[in-house]
Amino acid sequence: MEARLEQYIHAIIRWLPDPILSVLILIASFGAGWLLHKIISRILTRLTEKRDLFWRSLVQRTKRPLRLAILTWTLSLGVVIAPLSNEGESTLRHILLLCFIVVVGWMARTTLHIWTTVYLRRFKLDAEDNLLARKHVTQSRILERVAATLIIALTLSAVIMTFPAARQYGVSLLASAGVAGIVLGLALQPVLKNLFAGIQLAITQPIRIDDALLVEGEWGKVEEITSTYVVVRLWDWRRLILPLGYFIEKPFQNWTREGAALIGTVMIYLDYSVPVEEIRRKVDEIARGSRLWDGQVVNIAVTDFRENVMEVRILVSAADAGRAFDLRCEVREKLIDFIQRNYPSGLPRVRAEGVAGSGADAAVVDGAQARSLQS
Repeated sequence: MEARLEQYIHAIIRWLPDPILSVLILIASFGAGWLLHKIISRILTRLTEKRDLFWRSLVQRTKRPLRLAILTWTLSLGVVIAPLSNEGESTLRHILLLCFIVVVGWMARTTLHIWTTVYLRRFKLDAEDNLLARKHVTQSRILERVAATLIIALTLSAVIMTFPAARQYGVSLLASAGVAGIVLGLALQPVLKNLFAGIQLAITQPIRIDDALLVEGEWGKVEEITSTYVVVRLWDWRRLILPLGYFIEKPFQNWTREGAALIGTVMIYLDYSVPVEEIRRKVDEIARGSRLWDGQVVNIAVTDFRENVMEVRILVSAADAGRAFDLRCEVREKLIDFIQRNYPSGLPRVRAEGVAGSGADAAVVDGAQARSLQS
């Protein structure tokens, strides 16, 4: 029975033309690869359903590159079996080689992304003290983008080098470097500059994700660091886009470099008649009664005497820049209300002394509306 079946198959094969037989073999190889992928995917899913997140994510995210790898393998077997012409076999082998290179690059990029994501899950940016989290998130994201760029570049280079014409062009280009090398270097200068700036940012970390910055006269937080630019989310929800090289070459203020806590400053200008001790007592009361104060710093000092007013500096600390700003506003509002109610004549005034008629009487004139100058 088996001998008859084998003879029957051989007879059909001999009867079919080579092109049709080759197409059928390749279709069968494709179908076998698709079925094999389904079976392997189910097996891997069951094996990793109780494992940690990395392995489950790896199986889930590598389904498509795994499918391409299996199809490449089964089609390569089909190419060996099919009665193809030399030219057809060479073309298909080249296509399968390109698929193999793409699979390797795809798998490397996916594995890198999964590892980075799983690694960063242990760090919480929304924590109260997120300095360590910001360090790791910034470093990992920048290095991931740099590594992904290198993977893509190497994959494309490997694909291009499989073409004989491109390989010969590369050799001739190297042989005649000279002016062409200089031109290419100038053309790639912005790309290479940002690439090295990204590596330097990842290592030295002058800025991190969620850092509070004062840059270009604007205050905001670092929202995203890409391979070429940095996105700063400003306080009014605008986005300031700056190249990576900016943070290497130009000065800027980082309010959360070593910690998120900040000391806020309130400057107020008062008449000399206002008792400083009462202001000190009131500011201490405001700070202790505020949920924004972190309990670290509250200080009152007369920092300057001017012609008409004395300059009083108030320092209060808070856990981060946002709370520090709100606390400064709260101190201003409550302190000016206290002064208006208890020392209405203590706000800045303009005094003038003159002679009325023939006498030498002095007059004090309130020539300006009471105001408080703050910064």
